[in-house]
Amino acid sequence: MQQSGFRFFQDLFGNIGRRVRLGVKATPVGTSTAFERLLAACSLLLTDLGEASKITTAKQALTDYELLNDTQRVLFFKHLHSDFGVNSVKVRAAYEQWDKADESSDTFNKLFSAVEPKRQALLRQLNSAPGATTELMKMRADLLSVIANNASIAVIDADFVHVFRSWFNRGFLVLRRIDWDTPASILEKIVQYEAVHKINGWDDLRRRLDATDRRCYGFFHPATRGEPLIFVEVALCNGVASAVAPLLASSQQIDQTDVKPFDTAIFYSISNCQQGLKGISFGNFLLKQVVLELSLEMPQLRKFATLSPVPGFAKWLAGQAQENQQLVSLVSALAHQDWHEDEALQAMMRPQLLHLTATYIATAKSKKNTVSDPVAKFHLGNGACVDAIHWPADLSTKGLSESFGVMINYWYEVDEIEARHEAFVQQQAVALSPKVKTMLAAKPNSIKGVLA
Repeated sequence: MQQSGFRFFQDLFGNIGRRVRLGVKATPVGTSTAFERLLAACSLLLTDLGEASKITTAKQALTDYELLNDTQRVLFFKHLHSDFGVNSVKVRAAYEQWDKADESSDTFNKLFSAVEPKRQALLRQLNSAPGATTELMKMRADLLSVIANNASIAVIDADFVHVFRSWFNRGFLVLRRIDWDTPASILEKIVQYEAVHKINGWDDLRRRLDATDRRCYGFFHPATRGEPLIFVEVALCNGVASAVAPLLASSQQIDQTDVKPFDTAIFYSISNCQQGLKGISFGNFLLKQVVLELSLEMPQLRKFATLSPVPGFAKWLAGQAQENQQLVSLVSALAHQDWHEDEALQAMMRPQLLHLTATYIATAKSKKNTVSDPVAKFHLGNGACVDAIHWPADLSTKGLSESFGVMINYWYEVDEIEARHEAFVQQQAVALSPKVKTMLAAKPNSIKGVLA
C-alpha cells in the first residue's frame, strides 16, 4: 500500500512537471496576438488556479511579454496602471468596517488586502514561473526606460519596488568571492557590468582578480541564475591610495614573507549590475560584509577606505562659474588640456579646487534636500567619513568630464559607522575628517589671469 501510494505521487508530480516543461497553455482560446494573450494571462493569474496551471500561465505571460515591441510594452504598462490597481469603492467600504469595528484585527486584514494594488499580487504570481525573477527585473528596466515620457505609469514602479525589496531581502543574498577560478559565464558579466573603471579584456580582468593584493566580492541571489547583483573590487595596500591609475595599471604577486603585511583595503570600484533593481539597496550590506570577510582573513588590516569618483562635481562647478566670475578662469583652465603636464599650473589650481570639492560635498543639495553627489550620498549614507580629497587622481576621459580628475577617499571607520549612518539619515550630517574641514574653511586665492 505504501509503495502504491508513493508511485501515485511520483506519477502525479511527473505529469505536472511534463505539463510545465511542455508549456501547456492555460490562456483562453481565441487570444491570437502576444499582447492579447499577455493581458488574458495576467487576468487569469488573479483567479483560483491550480499550482501547475499557475506556473504554466505565468511562463506563457512572460514569454508573450518578450514578444512585444516598444509601443506595446508601454501600452501594457498603461493597462497595469488602469486595470490592476485598487478598487476605491472596496477601500472605502473596508475602511468604514475597520473604523466601526474599533480597529479589530479581522477588519484590518480586510482593509490591508483592499489597499494593496492587484499589480503586486500579479507580480508575485508571475514570479512562480521558472527564471521569472530575472525576467521581472528586465521588465522593470523596461518600465524605468519609458517612465520619463509616460508620467502616468510612474505609479506602478512603486509596486515593483515593494515586491523586489521583499524578494531581495539581505537574508536571501549570498556573498561570494569572485576570482580567476570563478566560472567564465560570471567573469564575462563582471567585464560587462563594470561601471566605474572599464575592464579592458581578459588580461586586465586577471590582474584585478588573480593577484595577491586584489579581491573581488559580489552579491548573488538564488533566483537569478548566476547573475551578480552588485560587486566590489578591492586593492590591498600599505597606506591609502590617492590616485586610481596605479591601482588599474598593475597589481602585485607579493611574497608576504618579504614585505610587511597590507594595512589598508581600498574599495576602488563598486558596480550595480541590474538596472531593474535600481533603488534596491545592496551596497551598504555588501561593504559591511566585505569588511568583515577581510578582517577575518587579514586581522592586520587597519583601514577600510574607498577611492571614489565625484561624478556631479564638474557640472556643479560649471554652474557656480555662471554666478561667480572669479571661478571662470578656474573652469577655463580645467578645460585646457595642457594642465595634465603642467605641474606649476596644477600647484596654482589645487588649493582652490580642493576647497571647492569640499564645499560641493558638504553643501550641495539635491531637490530632495539631501547630498547632491550620488556617490557621496551612497557612502555617507552607509556611515563613511570624507577622509581625503585628491587631485589630479583620475585622468581618464570619464574622470575628467565628470569631476575634472578629482577623487575622494571615504573612510569606513568600523567603530563609527553606525553613529555616522544615523546622523546622516536623521540630520543629513556630512562627516568630514579634520583635513577636509581645513580645506572647506580655507580661502584660497583666485587663479584669475594665470592663463593670460
